[in-house]
Order: sequence, then structure tokens, then C-alpha cells
Amino acid sequence: MAPDGVSVHSTRMPLHADTSSKKGKLALYKDVQQATLYLTSARLNAIAYGCTAGSMVLPLTELSDFMEGHAKVPCVTTASSIVNALKTLNITKVALATPYHDALNKHEVAFLGKVGVIVTHEQGLGIGANGPHEYIEIAQTPATKIFDHVITADRTDAEAMVVSCTDFPVLNMINDLENRLGKPVITSNQATFWAVLRAAGINDQFENYGILLRNH
Repeated sequence: MAPDGVSVHSTRMPLHADTSSKKGKLALYKDVQQATLYLTSARLNAIAYGCTAGSMVLPLTELSDFMEGHAKVPCVTTASSIVNALKTLNITKVALATPYHDALNKHEVAFLGKVGVIVTHEQGLGIGANGPHEYIEIAQTPATKIFDHVITADRTDAEAMVVSCTDFPVLNMINDLENRLGKPVITSNQATFWAVLRAAGINDQFENYGILLRNH
């Protein structure tokens, strides 16, 4: 997705399933700090933390502000990127499609509700119900299964479809989904990429990744 002249640098960190308890939040911030510092040596213009559920902390900018304190460059998170994408499109009611199990879906619905986004319907594939060891299956989900899952998760009262999880390979089907559903489709990676580009002062627009990157 990177336009000409833009390089992407990355590092990995452990998955944090618990970000609500004090202990879980401290562990998340410790790893985010280390990963952020790893990246700063590349002299970047902006940094994104790419995990949806893991970045659903409040206040909305708390985690990105923490990153900026170490990186000294603009930072974004996936959760805040999704919320800001919906605000940019003036959307307050969404349907939510995820690869997750019910408990994680409820966590996302509650978070979105606290930032003013109503989830009219949520639907997951149940991955992770038997433990975090299942999460590797998310990236292995067949494209046809993902497409059908998103379509069936839609509801007429939803103004947009949110497809959650940075490991869910949905990026290349966003235009087809929007054409089929007749409404915007916001995904974790699409929104994060949009937000980090804009944070870096890059205003390129794209035809292949939905209305968000095409018009905004």
C-alpha cells in the first residue's frame, strides 16, 4: 500500500489479550515502549501500533500519547484510527465483523459504545474461544469465508461495516465489499494505514482500498 517514496519499517511484540486490568495494561505499555524505541532509530515520520483489541484503551489518545513521548514523532493506534475514520465519514452506527470469539467481540462493542459508536450487530468466527493458541488461524482464514462472513454480518440500520483485526486478510476485498453492501467498509489495516500516512503528512489517495482512502 505504500506510495512511491514511502518506506515501511516494522517490529513485532507479544499479543496482549488483557488490557483492562492494571497488570495487563502495565505489560502492554512496557512492550509498546520497547517496540517504539526499536523503531525510532529508523528516523521515522510517524509510527502506528497495529493491533485492534490491544489498542482499545481509554482515553482514546492515551496509548498514542505514550508512544509519542518516547518516539518524539506522531503516533497512532489501530483502535483510534478506526474511530477517527468513522468520525471522518460522519458515521455513528456500524455492524461489526470479526474473526474473534464472543468475549472479545463484547470488549470491542463496549469500547466503541464508549466513544460514541453504536454497534447494531456484531458477528465473529469464534477463533480464540479455546485459547490464544488459536489466533494464528485468523490469518489463515480463506478469502471466500471472510467475504461471506462480512456480508452476513451487515444490517440495514448500520451506516458502515467495521471489519476488525489487523491479522484478518480483508484488505484486497474492500472495494468489492463496499460495492456489494452499498456502504463504507472500514478495516483495521486500512484505517491504521490511512491514519499513519496522514500523521506523517502524506496525503496520497488510493482507488483500491475503499472510500476512506479514496476520498479522505
